[in-house]
Amino acid sequence: MSKVSEITRESWILSTFPEWGTWLNEEIELEQVPANNFAMWWLGCVGLWVKTPQSANICIDLWCGRGKATKQVKDMVRGHQMANMAGVRKLQPNLRNSVGVLDPFAINEVDAIVATHYHNDHIDVNVAAAVVNNPKLDHVKFIGPQYCVDMWTKWGVPAERCVVVKPGDTVKIKDLELVALDSFDRTCLVTLPARGAEDNGGELNGICPSDEEMGLKAVNYLIKTPGGNIYHSGDSHYSIYYAKHGKDYDIDVALGSYGENPLGIQDKMTSIDILRMAECLRAKVVIPVHHDIWTNFMASTNEILELYRMRKDRLQYQFHPFIWEVGGKYVYPRDKDLIEYHHPRGFDDCFEQEPNVPFKSIL
Repeated sequence: MSKVSEITRESWILSTFPEWGTWLNEEIELEQVPANNFAMWWLGCVGLWVKTPQSANICIDLWCGRGKATKQVKDMVRGHQMANMAGVRKLQPNLRNSVGVLDPFAINEVDAIVATHYHNDHIDVNVAAAVVNNPKLDHVKFIGPQYCVDMWTKWGVPAERCVVVKPGDTVKIKDLELVALDSFDRTCLVTLPARGAEDNGGELNGICPSDEEMGLKAVNYLIKTPGGNIYHSGDSHYSIYYAKHGKDYDIDVALGSYGENPLGIQDKMTSIDILRMAECLRAKVVIPVHHDIWTNFMASTNEILELYRMRKDRLQYQFHPFIWEVGGKYVYPRDKDLIEYHHPRGFDDCFEQEPNVPFKSIL
């Protein structure tokens, strides 16, 4: 039994965080993915773990940090995307909202750490350290666009373990194939560093970005598995070019970054954008993500469901939304008809043992 004299701030932190302990790590390791299926887990923000029947494991955009933690800092750092986008200086109140469901230092089996882009909530030094410093994971590759690889190597990830991808590149991992595609993350384009900005005094005015620059900063991914294909859009905005990706690739499940944009900011897709993206991609299922993580960007997924119900018959949608919960598992195509997720409720073994009660009528 604990005693108050033995409890410290440090012991509290170590005994409480991450909030799920190793529960999800163990669940992923134990999962036996059926043939012609894939399993995936939402890790918070746009973090995703994908596992295949041959136990290919990839972890995309896992972020284990926190948002703002003090009011002592008043202004944003120079070059921040929101400061550049809207000319703001006051620190945005983006406190982390969702819990940490995966312990990066308890990862025992993974084949690749993958990043869509280099924003802080999509690439994590803690995850990199946990993998690089674990001798059981010395085979793991770090896969991402050039700016992500630059960040990993600055942190100390060996260059030979990094794989730079740009749109059109493919990486084969067991029975899974990762295809890098064009990103539409226009917020990333207005984030420093950017080519030419340093010679321009850090100013982006007058510097024209290019498709090449976007490919160095961010990519979307198509994840081909024996059970179907996943489209991970990173932090991409809505783009009509989704229709091109929908024509070029068979897409079963698409993930889109959804959120309620604060005044003067255009950073996340809206509810209508999520539906339009799914239609363009010709997906079968669309899943909104990212709306969970920041207190100042939180949005109701009911809005997506209501808009879908208003439009699906008139526009003859061939897809449906799936509303997920952080830490939840989704197996495709087994779960393809689900609309809303609920964590396992337990108690399925009720009355397999005699209740320990004074009399049955109390029940």
